[in-house]
Amino acid sequence: MWYISTRGMAPRVNFEGALFSGYAPDGGLYIPEELPQLDRETLCHWSTLSYPSLVKELCALFIGPELIPRDDLSGLIDQAFSRFHHKEVVHLCRLKNGLNVLELWHGVTYAFKDLSLSCTAQFLQYFLQKRKRHVTIVVGTAGDTGSAAIESVQGAKNMDIIVLLPKGRCSKIQELQMTTVLKDNVHVFGVEGNSDELDEPIKAVFADVAFVQKHNLMSLNSINWSRVLVQMAHHFFAYFQCAPSLDTHPLPPVEIVVPTGAGGNVAAGCIAQKMGLPILLTVAVNHNDIIHRTVQWGDFSVSETVKPTLASAMDIQVPYNMERIFWLVSGFNNQVTRALMEQFERNQSLHLPKELHNKLVEAVTSQSVSDEAITQTMGRCWEENQYLLCPHSATAVSCHYQQTDSGQSSVPRCCLAPASAAKFPEAILAAGLTPQTPTEILALEHKETRCTPMQRGEDWIQMLRDTIEGLSQRRKGHAVNPSE
Repeated sequence: MWYISTRGMAPRVNFEGALFSGYAPDGGLYIPEELPQLDRETLCHWSTLSYPSLVKELCALFIGPELIPRDDLSGLIDQAFSRFHHKEVVHLCRLKNGLNVLELWHGVTYAFKDLSLSCTAQFLQYFLQKRKRHVTIVVGTAGDTGSAAIESVQGAKNMDIIVLLPKGRCSKIQELQMTTVLKDNVHVFGVEGNSDELDEPIKAVFADVAFVQKHNLMSLNSINWSRVLVQMAHHFFAYFQCAPSLDTHPLPPVEIVVPTGAGGNVAAGCIAQKMGLPILLTVAVNHNDIIHRTVQWGDFSVSETVKPTLASAMDIQVPYNMERIFWLVSGFNNQVTRALMEQFERNQSLHLPKELHNKLVEAVTSQSVSDEAITQTMGRCWEENQYLLCPHSATAVSCHYQQTDSGQSSVPRCCLAPASAAKFPEAILAAGLTPQTPTEILALEHKETRCTPMQRGEDWIQMLRDTIEGLSQRRKGHAVNPSE
């Protein structure tokens, strides 16, 4: 399996190349050169599989046995999921009035990013040990990515991780999950800005190709293909759990409602669609609604400000995985994708050509959900089911309630739940409900924290470069044993 850039100007790479790269050299994102087509027989076989087994099947298709033999792959994925709180890894809750909630948050940090990042970290470790290499991972986070990335690589000998978090803009628990990890290879910065602003120094550092190569830098944000690959499994699992029967011709559709910020989970769903999975995708966003405006009116343009909302992990202006989606709906056309993205980068604004917009609307529908609707949805779900939703999951369930209340409920629907309500006590209280917090989350309050401030007026790019250079110097000073 080979990977090419969405912009078509970079050499193709294998899975290992895509895993370690982040952005392609031409500024595009890596995407498979061809998408395997799944016949009915394969889908029927996959419908009997557990979630971890589905991940193994998908990864085997997109990685290839010459890079990771099947037995090794199976072991890596078992290891990735070994610390999850639920024996099924992900779990479908069937609630009243046709509400299906797929809980993707049973990992250590109680967020869906544990699923893809735990696997990605295992793949990285596998290749690094084989090649006797070290990498420095640089991550910008709106909340959950940072804690899941830290959790997946903390203590690893051949990886350092630097995380930039928006100080005071993620929930207190999210922040504590990052700042209480005191392992030597974990370096956390609290940035006085929002998640788009903290992406700027990271982009600037990655734009210096010589610097990136010298220090073996990589990112684990959702531009990383490995994360999108693992997230495809949610869509297959949701479909098999919610489809009424696979005996009909054609196979019955299932609607999947995807709360999203940077669009990685939606890109994964669009790829699953293209491979032959009969799903209808609905994108749920909060007040920061660039994806919704793109789907509704073809308006892919940045707003003047990011408005903080209860669903803080989705407070994003630039959903970079839309580039993969444009590539998919344009019929894998890299020239079209490159022209669109270059225009967007120049103007921070883009109006989709009519034909492309029509194709996008065939692939996905969308809803923008206000904070008021989020709290109402959380209250209603508790009243009807005694079930607590996190604010991000509530954006999806709000779409479900809108559909059922208006009688537009012809196909089974599955709402993806990206995080546990336990991580968002502030939002639970805002909805007039009582938080239920697990003991390990309560324990964070009493742990020592470590976080370096990045204040307005300081040169964030230079601070980041200095940190990276310092880590490289430290490693040289330690004269690391090559077998590590």
